[in-house]
Amino acid sequence: MSDFMLPDIGEGIVECEVVEWHVAEGDVIEEDQPVVEVMTDKALVEITAPEAGRVTRLYVQKGEIAKVHAPLFGYVAEGEGAEQTPAAVSAPTPEDGGASSAAQAPLPPVDEGAAPARERRAPDAGEEIASEPGRGPYGRIPVAPAVRRLLREHDLDLEAVPGSGRQGRVLKEDVLRYLEEGGPTDRAGEGTVAADAGGRQEIRVEPLRGVRAVMARRMVEAASTIPHFQYGEEIDVTELLALRERLKPLAEAEGARLTLMPFFMKAMALAVREAPILNARLSDDESEIHYLASVNVGMAVDSRAGLLVPNVKGVEHRSLLSVAEEVARLTEAARAGKVSQADLKGGTISISNIGALGGTYAAPIINAPEVAIVAIGKTQWLPRFDAEERVVKRAIMTVTWAGDHRLIDGGTIARFCNAWKGYLEDPETMLLHLA
Repeated sequence: MSDFMLPDIGEGIVECEVVEWHVAEGDVIEEDQPVVEVMTDKALVEITAPEAGRVTRLYVQKGEIAKVHAPLFGYVAEGEGAEQTPAAVSAPTPEDGGASSAAQAPLPPVDEGAAPARERRAPDAGEEIASEPGRGPYGRIPVAPAVRRLLREHDLDLEAVPGSGRQGRVLKEDVLRYLEEGGPTDRAGEGTVAADAGGRQEIRVEPLRGVRAVMARRMVEAASTIPHFQYGEEIDVTELLALRERLKPLAEAEGARLTLMPFFMKAMALAVREAPILNARLSDDESEIHYLASVNVGMAVDSRAGLLVPNVKGVEHRSLLSVAEEVARLTEAARAGKVSQADLKGGTISISNIGALGGTYAAPIINAPEVAIVAIGKTQWLPRFDAEERVVKRAIMTVTWAGDHRLIDGGTIARFCNAWKGYLEDPETMLLHLA
């Protein structure tokens, strides 16, 4: 049997959380097949099989922390130990419906929570084996690989299913009963969630790890070290919505989905020409202003891993169609938690589209070391006066900027926002400045 060691993922990362196993003990795997997803403090990383074979052991369970250069899973390579069948490796007990015993298996059992044969022998007279009720000798809930696979297929937590087998072993029948009853089995003296005298459930505790832990640290650092100030504005996007509707079929013909975000980004890159300090950053010792050559616009994405801010590189040199393609690619990758490190680095200014979820106003926190971020609120059809003082229906979008007051003052961000607003309210003027 070979052990797969968790490789060096890079950037000084020494540990990561196991998010999801795609295989179970006893499964046959192919070379490059996705085996497990792990969460670093940057993003979700998918680890594939180094060669074809069969999984014999999962060293780190879902939700646990894996260490770099430590065993992650064990496997038998294809062509080695051919006489060993998956049934022999998993060594099911009679309670799981298996006919073979651990003594007949050529390899030691690899079932989670199972102990070596010498640990599982019957105790001598007067000897006691201390173990927590409902758990095996090592404190883990005994369960066969086939049952674990059934749990995974139905997205069930092993801890939630009461086991009726020896030492609390969770059997297939237990899982099926749990599914039929639609919740935890109500047994006398048992329960997966304790309740107080008032019938209220206890607080669920979840460790803060991965991207969420990094976000917590960075937000505290940014909010406590950067003097923020806010600037709000309303933008009439009636003409922009009409232009988008005209261009959507053309973009779809090119295989791209045209949202408003590419317009926001392109207009922002053009407005930076009039206020380049919005695309700058302060040196670490706060003695220099570094004006950046490229406008890399970040967009906050609410992913399953937490808040990620990938950025579109070189927006000033891209066509609207190219920006739309990048927005679609980064959004899909971020929501799946699989955005690359390169896409997360190098942002110069950010957009948070809170309006997509229904918000009207927000006070965003700057994504350091950037110096500005804008929160875009939802678009509402509201009455407004036209040039002839008639009441007309217009699409009004609210925006709220947050600026680093060490570099930016109110006048600077107002002028920048006015330039950005001008391009969005009269989007065809952007054609004059496209490269």
